[in-house]
Amino acid sequence: MTISSLLMAALAKRQKMFVPVSLAETDCFRVFHGTVEGIDGLTIDRYGSTWLVQSFHQTVEEQVLAELSEVLSQHTLLPIVYNDRSKRNSRVLNALDLNVSDSAETAQVIRENEILFTSKLRHVGQDPWLFLDMRIGREFVKANSANKTVLNLFSYTCGIGIAAAVGGAKRVVNVDFSSFALKAGEKNAQLNNVVSQCEFIQSDVFPAIRQFAGLKVIARGNKKLPEYPKLSATQFDLVFLDPPRFAKSPFGTVDLINDYQSLFKPAMLATKKGGRIVCCNNVAKVEREQWYASLVRCVEKQGRSVSGHTWLTPHDDFPSFDGNHPLKIVVLEIT
Repeated sequence: MTISSLLMAALAKRQKMFVPVSLAETDCFRVFHGTVEGIDGLTIDRYGSTWLVQSFHQTVEEQVLAELSEVLSQHTLLPIVYNDRSKRNSRVLNALDLNVSDSAETAQVIRENEILFTSKLRHVGQDPWLFLDMRIGREFVKANSANKTVLNLFSYTCGIGIAAAVGGAKRVVNVDFSSFALKAGEKNAQLNNVVSQCEFIQSDVFPAIRQFAGLKVIARGNKKLPEYPKLSATQFDLVFLDPPRFAKSPFGTVDLINDYQSLFKPAMLATKKGGRIVCCNNVAKVEREQWYASLVRCVEKQGRSVSGHTWLTPHDDFPSFDGNHPLKIVVLEIT
């Protein structure tokens, strides 16, 4: 099949998402999930009033990009932004084209389930300001946060925290090391009139979560501790843990393959008895049931137990070959 026919088939599968009543509620979603739908490493998303094309394995040739643009424009005439992320660390490589510069660098407001989010498709970071495959997570949090206290770790632009606040949470604490991401989170709180419920803490997650858990803050490799915000031991009704695949800081190493527990243990200890912790792991080669079993063992080693669990699966605009999505999300009920 040609690239045009593959994209048209993907658009047809998502026809219901383009109905005006649906767009009025949610106007940001995955349009083409190339790994499953025909072209590995190519994704196309709709972010509000813009199409976003991204390539992760190799640069898209001009002719192919022209074919994609023609299909998208015939479907819905919107500006098209292409982000070439095919080199190391997935940084956006291509310089801004004159015909898309405004759409790429100008913030716009997008909607997901009637929640408003600020969006910018090129900025000082590398990812769009809202991860669309996490829609199911935001839906769960919104539906389960009424009158609850919520801790949102690795919050990025605070999509989870905003969903919690819109869902009626009485206190939402968002923690992330990035000041620009938290500023976008503050803007999201303003857009949804939930400023009074939300707190934004710029901090490495390791010292923040260890303090909330009542544990001593330690430095990686027994080096001198850098400065960090001082926080009081606190337990929350709902904790959301969505770390990156791998990262090093002076306080510890985030490693979702070999050491998820270094983050999960303090996050679980910061969860109230009878509360919930939502755990995310986006590494495809991590086997779902083995990962879940390791979480249960960690809970039990701390003298607590898992009284129930629920798996959250990304929506159909993020298809998988066999139902085993790379993004694994499990909600643990902790007693």
